Amino acid sequence: MSQASNRRLGRGLAALLGPSVLEQRQGEELRRLGLKDILPNPFQPRREFSEEALAELTESMRESGLLQPIVVRPASGGRYELIAGARRCQAAKRLGWETIDALVRDVDDRTALTLALVENLQRDALSPIEEAKGYERLIREFGATQEEVAGMVGRARSTVANALRLLQLPEEVQELLHSGKLSAGHARALLSLKSQREMVKVARLAVERGLAVRELEDLARTAGAGRKTESKRARRRVDPEVQRIEDRLRKKLQTDVFVVLRGKGGKISISFYSADDLLRLVELILGEEYA
Repeated sequence: MSQASNRRLGRGLAALLGPSVLEQRQGEELRRLGLKDILPNPFQPRREFSEEALAELTESMRESGLLQPIVVRPASGGRYELIAGARRCQAAKRLGWETIDALVRDVDDRTALTLALVENLQRDALSPIEEAKGYERLIREFGATQEEVAGMVGRARSTVANALRLLQLPEEVQELLHSGKLSAGHARALLSLKSQREMVKVARLAVERGLAVRELEDLARTAGAGRKTESKRARRRVDPEVQRIEDRLRKKLQTDVFVVLRGKGGKISISFYSADDLLRLVELILGEEYA
């Protein structure tokens, strides 16, 4: 996939969400709205927000103010419904602000859901399950095809299709994936199993033993064949502190991360499973430096 096609999302988001507060102040579109008049976004795909990330944003806004306006659409009774900027609103409330800069967009439900999904994909790194459910909602509620969803969010159709497959996992496994205890790579390996009971059993074992994706793939093949033996790699033991670091990195990057200590040094191995996955990781790690 070309860099140009992968950046459609950034250009589309900028066009809909507008420039920074500093750039926008000279225009007429920016509004100063009371936080009490802003209703939550019913299309927000994110189930929960990281307390650490919210605390960092709050401190940033305390020091530098609001750099990007929130986006809302008109609602009844002179109020507004949030489209993008849920964390900014929460941070503003923590700071005791009564008003906040906002852009008012008159958009339909489908566009509101798409904008909320896109903003989270670009800025907040949705969990694989939240991402999949966002795609599924566009399909179920608005009759979009996988191809159309891919075009809306600037992803390859195969990326959308693979994300939707994660919703075939049992609820318990989906929760492990959402919480970052398992990565999308782990989930794809679990989907090779025939029964949901096997998926849950192997997923629990993967979390308990801190298995890498390749180790889980070996274990899934063993379970699928009905054999009792496990590969030597599946019995890996990890230092608790190293395990904690791996777990945090997996949750942040949403892929398999393996930390190996060697003397005073070592290495960190980050796995990717497609060109899209590699691009996602590069953009997540480098951010604006890669743009």
